[in-house]
Amino acid sequence: MRYIFFLFTFILSVSNSTCYAEVKLPQIISDGLVLQRNAEIPVWGWADPNEEITLSFMGKNYKTTASQEGNWNIRLPKMKPGGPYKMVISGKNRLEVKDILIGDVWLAAGQSNMVHQMDIHDVTYEKEIATASYPEIRHFKIPTATALSGPQQDLPGGEWQKAVGDEVRPFSAVAYFFAKEIYKKHKIPIGLINASVGGTPIEAWIPEEGFQNFNEILKIIKENKDTAFVNKQMRNRSSFNQNSRESSDKGLTGEIPWYDPDFIPKNWRRINIPGYWEDQGAGDLNGVVWYRREIEMPASMAGKEATVFLGRIVDADELYINGTNVGNTTYQYPQRRYDVPANLLKEGKNSFVIRVTNNSGKGGFVPDKPYYIFTANDTVDLKGYWKYKVGEVFAPVDYSSISRRDNDEPRPRRINPQNEPTALYNAMVAPFTELPLKGILWYQGESNSGNPKIYEDYMHSLINGWREIFHSPNIPFIYAQLPNFMDVSYLPSESNWAELRESQLKALSSPNTAMTVNIDLGEWNDIHPDNKKDVGVRMALAAQKLAYGEDIVYSGPIYKDHKINGNKVVISFTNVGSGLNTNDGEELSEFAIAGEDKKFVWANAKIEGNKVIVWSDEVPNPKYVRYAWANNPDNPNLKNKEGLPASPFRIE
Repeated sequence: MRYIFFLFTFILSVSNSTCYAEVKLPQIISDGLVLQRNAEIPVWGWADPNEEITLSFMGKNYKTTASQEGNWNIRLPKMKPGGPYKMVISGKNRLEVKDILIGDVWLAAGQSNMVHQMDIHDVTYEKEIATASYPEIRHFKIPTATALSGPQQDLPGGEWQKAVGDEVRPFSAVAYFFAKEIYKKHKIPIGLINASVGGTPIEAWIPEEGFQNFNEILKIIKENKDTAFVNKQMRNRSSFNQNSRESSDKGLTGEIPWYDPDFIPKNWRRINIPGYWEDQGAGDLNGVVWYRREIEMPASMAGKEATVFLGRIVDADELYINGTNVGNTTYQYPQRRYDVPANLLKEGKNSFVIRVTNNSGKGGFVPDKPYYIFTANDTVDLKGYWKYKVGEVFAPVDYSSISRRDNDEPRPRRINPQNEPTALYNAMVAPFTELPLKGILWYQGESNSGNPKIYEDYMHSLINGWREIFHSPNIPFIYAQLPNFMDVSYLPSESNWAELRESQLKALSSPNTAMTVNIDLGEWNDIHPDNKKDVGVRMALAAQKLAYGEDIVYSGPIYKDHKINGNKVVISFTNVGSGLNTNDGEELSEFAIAGEDKKFVWANAKIEGNKVIVWSDEVPNPKYVRYAWANNPDNPNLKNKEGLPASPFRIE
């Protein structure tokens, strides 16, 4: 592990050196590029010291000379939308950049819900993919990369792709639907730069400039710039990982592996798919559990290529059909979709074996997801009773025993590069901060839900930091509030996700920002809900207001202020649009109220004009009100007449 890390560090140092034998462009200035209209456009790169550079574009020539360090930069004048154009850069060598469009460029960033490609949701959006024909919508997906030493000069890779047919599959689904709405409205080219990585905290995306009020984080950033220090921590991390458990799975260590069709299962228990094993008689079990079943296949499916949908599984899984491994996933969140090769399925009984590994919490198959195998014309259901047997039980880890090392020194900080402050910004955003943008789209927060109170400060740091480094102090910043997720709450309760949504709501105090409310777009059993279209469409509404100056209703109701009138709380809102409303005129729900004791009960609530009146006979002296305050509120139905939902909030 440490040798790989040393090699990685060496490669980075070489790639960021300033010795160039020929003219070189940054990765993002490549075929299919979209440049921002109505803004001075820098074109930059590297060359030999003092090398003369000529840039030809739209019939004009621009000249400059590389610096002693080999850097050069040419600024093009403001341009109107159009294209395609070709750019030629000449020095000791000649480069061409073809198919350039002038339009609007948006940076789409965040974690997995911004990462999620159209391809992952190709069942829901099958028709969208098949009919995509927008060659002027372009997408540049930046490969995942980290840098602890500081901002990097160039991206590790990536290419511009067009929203045409299957080429749209790698697009961020949220960003694609956003761009499609803007394009339909304004008919100008749209460029999407996608810098997003699943499972990452906001701190990793904030530039150092954004952390000036966070002394502890600045200390970490300084430590991480010390290569010797980082190498030591990585070695310690590797050593710690080597002390973790080694597999002793009986399903793999016996004479015949349990996935082998010739294996004869004895004393296996019955269990249902879908469902968690903790709910079916195997309580408090972390480890490896094997599932096995003989599935009858009709003659029409024999020998055919097929696809298996296995919903979602907590945490990791491997699927074997007739002894052949046809797919595996290493963590719980992706939807399981595995291709079955031709000639593997046979008529009659087929052996299906699923090896599931779970490290914490409930393990097994997430309910309310698809579980079946299908070919072009046939489908066989996989739900129902299976047989299971435990292959390995993981003993609980005693962290107290490893909290100090043998010499009684404190346990070292374990560095995970993609979670470190500034690490993703340095590698995936800093290399193109010269480019002018139309605006920024942000969808992140799940990884910060464990400490939601600080998230508001981090949001301000991100917004202000990016505005500073992009030299655009008022650039539109549009972000998605977390949707509903996890078990539905039927009683007033505390919620980290609700607190994080509150921090997101408070971040609206930054000027020229907008937040899309998505409390109605989630899924209780999936942190990656399928409905990415409505998130993108709502972001597009906000963009039409902030970036394009349209006089439209772009947001649902946002809490403004309140007053107490006896035992009633009268609440006012901004963004009421044509007026407050509910779903099909039903009664308001998800309002809770409490007195000084903070014991919340469900409240009565009604709309009067553009205000909401909240009360309960159980609370004669109200002090606190909450709306949709839960991980997954049952029926948050306050909206405006334009159909946009109200943000969850609380009054104290």
